[in-house]
Amino acid sequence: MPQVFHPSANTLSRVVLFSLVMGPAALLGLIYLLVRSPYQTQVGVVREQPVQFSHEHHVNGLGIDCRFCHTSVETSASAGMPPTHTCMTCHSQIWSDSPMLEPVRASLRNDEPLAWSRVHDLPDFVFFHHGVHVQKGVGCVECHGRVDLMPLAFREKPLTMEWCLDCHRDPEPRLRPKEDVFAMDWVPPADSELARASEPVPMNHVEVGQLTNCSICHR
Repeated sequence: MPQVFHPSANTLSRVVLFSLVMGPAALLGLIYLLVRSPYQTQVGVVREQPVQFSHEHHVNGLGIDCRFCHTSVETSASAGMPPTHTCMTCHSQIWSDSPMLEPVRASLRNDEPLAWSRVHDLPDFVFFHHGVHVQKGVGCVECHGRVDLMPLAFREKPLTMEWCLDCHRDPEPRLRPKEDVFAMDWVPPADSELARASEPVPMNHVEVGQLTNCSICHR
C-alpha cells in the first residue's frame, strides 16, 4: 500500500499537538505578564498635568509638609487636593508672573478648580482610607514612593490586589511611629531591628487577622 502522508506530516502533527497543549499555557502566561506590566499598572508613567508641579522642589527643596496641600490625609478617605488659593498663598508673591503658572492664576480668576490628572487612581470597587493608614503608622512612601525625589509625580507601586494583600498579611515591616509617617527619609533605628518586628502592630492597634477580609477593601 502506497504511503498516504508525506514523512513531514509527522513533524507537523507534533507541532500541532504541542501547540494545543502549550498554547493556552503560553496565552495565560502572556496575560499574567501583561497585567503586571507598566502598560497596565502605569508604574513609572508620568501623566500630563495642567501645571508641571514638582514634588522634588516643593518637598525636598523647600521642606513643605505633605499636609500643607493634602489637608485631609489624616482624617479622611481622600488625601485631598489643594484648592487654588493654597497655591496662591505663595505664588501671589513668588513667580507671580511666570507663564508656567498662568493656569493657576486663571483658575483663581475664573473660580474654576484645576483639572489634575490622578496618578494614584484605584478602581471604584476598592475602598481605601488614607486616614486609617496614617493613624496606624503606614508611611506615605510605602504607597507613593519617594515623591520628594520626583521632579514630576509618577506611580512607583503597582497598586494591584496582590500588592495590597502582601502588606495586609505582614504589615509589621511597613509600620513606623506615627510622628514619622510623613518623613520621606525615615529609616528604623539600627538598635531597634529586633524589636521592630513585634512592637509596631500592638503599638498602633493593628488587628492583622482581620486585614485580609474581603470587606476591608470591598464594600
